[in-house]
Amino acid sequence: MRFNAKDLASLARRPSGCFDKEGKLKICRVVGDEKLIEPRERWCRLKGNLLFLMKNKSSEASEVVILERCWIVEFRSKTDVSIVLKFQSGEADLYLEAASKPDCESWAVALGEANSEGLQNKIQQLRRLIMEIKEERSSDEARQFLPSSQVDSLGEPQFTSIQRIANEPKLEFSLACKDLVAATRDRKLNTFIQVSVVHPAEHILTRYTSTEIVEGTRDPLFLTGVTFPPEYPIYEETKIKLTVYDVKDKPQDTVRTSVLPDHKEPRADVGRSFLGCTTFRVGDLIKSKEQQLTLTLRTSDGGKTVGTIEVNLVKMGELEDGETDHITTDAQDQKCALVRECTATEGVSGKDNLPSLNAVLKNPICKLYRFPTSDNKWMRIREQMAETTLSFHVPKELINLHIKEDMRRNQELKDLGELAPHWDNMRKSVIAHCDQMLSMYQDTLAELGKHTGSSFKSSCSKGEKTLEFIPINLHLQRMHVHSPRLKDALYDVITVGAPAAHFQGFKNGGLRKLLSKFEAERRNTGYQCIYYSPENTAKAKEVLSNINHLQPLISSHADLLLNSASQHSPDSLKNSLKMLSEKTELFVHAFKDQLVRSALLALYTARPGCVLKKPAVPRNSAEEGDDLQHQDHPSQIKRQDSIPHHSEYDEEEWDRVWANVGKSLNCVIAMVDRLLEKDNISNVKEGENDPSAADCKVLHTGGDWYEQLYPLVITLKDCMGEVVTRAKQSMAFVLLQELACGLPQCLMLTLRRDIVFSQALAGLVCGFIIKLHTGLHDQGFLQQLHTVGLLVQYEGLLSTYSEEAGMLEDMAVGISDLQKVMFKVIEAKSEDFLPVITGRREHYVIEVQLPAKMFELLPQEIKEGKLLRMYPVLFNVGINEQQTLAERFGDTTLQENINQENLELLKEYYKLFTEKMPPDCLPHFQEQNDLKGLLENLHQNIQAKKRKNVEIMWLAATICRKLNGVRFTCCKSAKDRTSMSVTLEQCSILRDEHQLHKDFFIRALDCMRRMPHRECTEECQMQKVCIQHDTADGFPKVLQTSRRDIWKS
Repeated sequence: MRFNAKDLASLARRPSGCFDKEGKLKICRVVGDEKLIEPRERWCRLKGNLLFLMKNKSSEASEVVILERCWIVEFRSKTDVSIVLKFQSGEADLYLEAASKPDCESWAVALGEANSEGLQNKIQQLRRLIMEIKEERSSDEARQFLPSSQVDSLGEPQFTSIQRIANEPKLEFSLACKDLVAATRDRKLNTFIQVSVVHPAEHILTRYTSTEIVEGTRDPLFLTGVTFPPEYPIYEETKIKLTVYDVKDKPQDTVRTSVLPDHKEPRADVGRSFLGCTTFRVGDLIKSKEQQLTLTLRTSDGGKTVGTIEVNLVKMGELEDGETDHITTDAQDQKCALVRECTATEGVSGKDNLPSLNAVLKNPICKLYRFPTSDNKWMRIREQMAETTLSFHVPKELINLHIKEDMRRNQELKDLGELAPHWDNMRKSVIAHCDQMLSMYQDTLAELGKHTGSSFKSSCSKGEKTLEFIPINLHLQRMHVHSPRLKDALYDVITVGAPAAHFQGFKNGGLRKLLSKFEAERRNTGYQCIYYSPENTAKAKEVLSNINHLQPLISSHADLLLNSASQHSPDSLKNSLKMLSEKTELFVHAFKDQLVRSALLALYTARPGCVLKKPAVPRNSAEEGDDLQHQDHPSQIKRQDSIPHHSEYDEEEWDRVWANVGKSLNCVIAMVDRLLEKDNISNVKEGENDPSAADCKVLHTGGDWYEQLYPLVITLKDCMGEVVTRAKQSMAFVLLQELACGLPQCLMLTLRRDIVFSQALAGLVCGFIIKLHTGLHDQGFLQQLHTVGLLVQYEGLLSTYSEEAGMLEDMAVGISDLQKVMFKVIEAKSEDFLPVITGRREHYVIEVQLPAKMFELLPQEIKEGKLLRMYPVLFNVGINEQQTLAERFGDTTLQENINQENLELLKEYYKLFTEKMPPDCLPHFQEQNDLKGLLENLHQNIQAKKRKNVEIMWLAATICRKLNGVRFTCCKSAKDRTSMSVTLEQCSILRDEHQLHKDFFIRALDCMRRMPHRECTEECQMQKVCIQHDTADGFPKVLQTSRRDIWKS
């Protein structure tokens, strides 16, 4: 190629406004990974496909780079500000370094569009815009929707709403074409329909959705229908435009991924041609006698007829007795032509009046399908994906609880009193670290309070610190099936990214490994602190929680007792005494533990001035209680501010202190019994002699009641206060040892565990609420719920290689921690139906609120507040190419151990179920498979250690559905692998439970996997293809889809 040096030099000296981009960059040549020289700063000017390099802005161009037959390598890390130009010719790469990341990104975009290929892309984009402008000309027709007088009126036009059932889509219809005309006689058409909406108020044409592509026929019947959600602004005056396109063949090895603006459907733009279009008014479809319209397709100029299109109004409750005629299939190429659809009968079945879930679900995306059954009937499927407000609500509630719990703990540490210098320095260090952690929780809660974006966290935000407590892509995936011969069925799956601490990273593994390593190191902490086992520290937290819960209750019941005595109310006195006795007995029982006694001795030895004949500081051991129990009692002690005061420490004194609470309560009970007995006798005698004298006696006796009970109640409160002071200090001392033994790792592990648990809990609460609403009319399920508990089955698709092994470790611990969660259903007292979370880290109670009408449907046990247990189980099978590496060169022990452990938990739940529940409570589907046999089959598959054994997933999911459980599917981000697994599960259910025609299995799968519904409502700026060809290569064959199938969708 020849160049004119003078022309190039003249072009480089042109004014700044003449260039596409210019600025300072550090530049050098690179061979391999080595820079030939240190990068030097140059002034760079980009014009077309020419990049001029100059020493400064006013100097001559020292070099010009032609940006052809080259590509750009951009580094994706947040800190890297460099890009590399690589040339096909083999010459040295050009390294360019910008001053900032935004500047680097803008240069990368500009250089990427500078060559002839970028110019061709611009031309193609302009062609698309021209086509869109042609299509939008029809929006002028929208002005004829309303009379001119109404359009010109100052007030807002009034439109006719579409009558519908609450929470049901406003409008649904199916589409089919007939007698389409091809451009050439011998061509087989590959067609799809693009659906656009003209809103009468805005007079703007909006592209709404499109069908799948049906290949090889001029009479295509589309399996994908059109549905408008409840909140969509559609009226009888709204017009809908249907445009039919023919898509030319595409090379099999091409997969299209594109970035689309908001509210835009992915389109088969490459090689498509316009066939014809037509419009219809929504009111005409609804009011038509047969609820069907047959429209003529015409070319853009309105002259030539190119076929007809049938629009059929769909109602999920309708029964169809007609048959599908002339079904032709090519099983190998999956090309189907359905010549004629059945005619729907006018009978309407009872609607499935599912309760509203508007409090927790929002922004639903609906898809409508119709598939043929094996007996040539039609079934209708409505697929819905919805976000949930619980993605942010639950973590914020949980963080708020953590803050309150940590503030109480810090105050309890400060209230320990005076300690010896060693222990006091330890306390100061612990409190300082705890205050820092508390501040971090408070900052996170404040940031979440400012969040105003979407109601879920997208996968690209999984590394953001402010959102680390939020689950990734938490959504409900629901499939509603209406079969001609079977009862309507709902299948729900919660999809969510694996609960894991992505911001903290996985360099040292996940929680499972970190907790084990930390516990081993904590046993060898030496003389600095006392080792308490995890069981003992958990017990200490439980005692403190019981104290904080029961002490105010006992005080309030004691005050109510005195109030009843002052009012001389025998019935009220009895009730108050009963409540006081119950709470006090619980209070006394909470301290019957060796841990409290041994902790008191440990605290005593930590006081300043404590001198024992034998050192009394407990040794490091696995169980400190045994060590302390065998120590000799000190005979002479010199100390200050210790327990007890001015005397040698006596272990038996603690027994006497907490026993005094029970004795004081017995005195109160005896006094109340005596007063009630005397009152009964005196009332009888005085009433017989002189009624007026009896009234005076009542007033006098009322004063005696209060005066006689008051000192006994005060004594009870004093005894209880002494117990509380000692127990709080001793248990706080135990927690001090736990924190001091592992600073700062202990707090960091607590933070990591809180993060993972928060993500897992948000999904669990969502799943429980949806399952409760779905099963509200199923008495067998409700009985199972309060008798046995709820099975929660997680399907994990993470590999055991690299970072994902750490994610799996986090996920396993987070799901296991859900066992400490209990649910309680209460009647809502307001319009706010969001759940309320109470408790502490070792025990949480989720209060789910139901409206009064729904609450009345519950069994009495649940209405009375019975706590409902959860049984979470996790089965993981890695399925991607990273799992291939793990199986060949790595280790899969983690996955095998998790599956084996959770199999035992599943068997335990099944045993409980069979013991407490009658056999007729099982779902009626799949009766041919015995649960016991399924469990045995699952056990054999787990023991087999087969590579990528997806049979484990199918068996676990089937068992979960049979046991009325909640299903979860998780991968790293709840997109690619999760989408493939969920869609395959849905089609398998249609085949096994609802007789989906065997020749339509793959086509049904393609419909459900087509864009854009399977993007998990990720932000529209992201790539909306969810199954990339390079991701699917390592998958088991049953989960793979061909690259041609992806393009067709």
